[in-house]
Amino acid sequence: MKYKHIHILLPSICMLFLLLSGCKKFLDAKQNAAAVVPSTLSDLQAMMDNGAQISYISPSLPEASCDDYYLTTDMYNSFVENAQDFYTWRNYTPPPNSANDWGDTYHAVYYANLTLDLIKDIPRNGQNATQWDNIKGSALFFRSYHFLNLLWEFSKAYDSTTANKDWGIALRMTSDFNIPSTRATNEQSYRQVIDDAKSSISLLPDYPLVAASPSKGAAYGLLARCYLSMRDYKDALLYSDSCLQLKSNLIDFNGDADIIGSLANEGPFKQYNKETIFYCEMNAEFDIFTYTGYVDSTITGSYATNDLRKTAYLLDEGNNHYYFKGSYAGSPYVNFTGIATDEMYLTRAECYIRTGQVKKGLDDLNTLLSKRYRTGTFIPLTGMAQQTALTTVLLERRKELLFRGSRWMDIKRLNKSGADIVLKRIVGHQSFTLQPNAAFFALPLPVDIVQITGMPQN
Repeated sequence: MKYKHIHILLPSICMLFLLLSGCKKFLDAKQNAAAVVPSTLSDLQAMMDNGAQISYISPSLPEASCDDYYLTTDMYNSFVENAQDFYTWRNYTPPPNSANDWGDTYHAVYYANLTLDLIKDIPRNGQNATQWDNIKGSALFFRSYHFLNLLWEFSKAYDSTTANKDWGIALRMTSDFNIPSTRATNEQSYRQVIDDAKSSISLLPDYPLVAASPSKGAAYGLLARCYLSMRDYKDALLYSDSCLQLKSNLIDFNGDADIIGSLANEGPFKQYNKETIFYCEMNAEFDIFTYTGYVDSTITGSYATNDLRKTAYLLDEGNNHYYFKGSYAGSPYVNFTGIATDEMYLTRAECYIRTGQVKKGLDDLNTLLSKRYRTGTFIPLTGMAQQTALTTVLLERRKELLFRGSRWMDIKRLNKSGADIVLKRIVGHQSFTLQPNAAFFALPLPVDIVQITGMPQN
């Protein structure tokens, strides 16, 4: 595989592009949208179907902040100073006029809000009801989805005892960008995510009309994600179960139509494979580390001999160095961050176990793992005590959901429950750590956003 070696030469170029590209495209996009105002349901449907502006921009800096990968000293030294500061969690602030997750994610929120604003002027009737409902439901889903991503990146982990005081995000509820942005509380922000997602359920079809469109199943999966990050395991169980009632397909790693040739191939999984409930991609524009870095050795060493995920997900570069290659985006260049059935099985399993239904949780784990191990080698998990089962499901979650964009929030929520996960980077002879619940777990807002709006900085 050559692409990873090429990426070793690119970090400084990528970071320079990140610094120079600025927010211009976001502002231009808004101006263009205002200049040609969509006026028909077909126009609004086209906005909801445009993945480049609304669904292919999942944030990447939370993934770059977490412990799924590491850089060698040479890799680290190839980055500019600002990127090095970010990697080591020190003195990092997104520079003024730089492209960033905040701008691109609110770009998507803008289009969702524009759709919701414009559809009010189009009467719903017997002829257009299905399309009208799908468009409005999609816009509500996308706003909810992107608000949640922003919360995971820029806010503290949800804590019911402090959520009414902790800073959340800017709840942009209209496309009128003359209305000033202010930061809501964490409580208000999470409630808006939930309200939007729940409102979308009755409007969306059970299954997506096209592969990358929202659906009722996707809304259930989004709510499961949201409640899991809030440590509301009862509701996360309810919605992960509702999601799996609609779609529960799993890829058999022993041989499946959704595997491209061989698990050892680059990008071995088809895009929009049978596990995909909602398709979304990580914003590669800002993924400045994870394509270059190696997968952390605690993960690579955790796969059992007959666990086929090691072959499917990892490329052995020698000297115990592995790259990640197993994205559900169908390409080793793009990280899939959408909602998939494997994630829902793991969420439901964890919630079953946490709510005392250990056998049901292990049954879900067995269902998933039986499709991941070489045929005839998997021994079902049985008879575990609750804490042992919980430790097991959390390890499987980490091994299964590599580079899906979920690890950062998992660290945050688990540390709120006392997991004491300390992140560590080693560069040369220096060691850097990020302690549980440290301030950096709410990543810094872009400097220009703070200056323009007066919103409090993290």
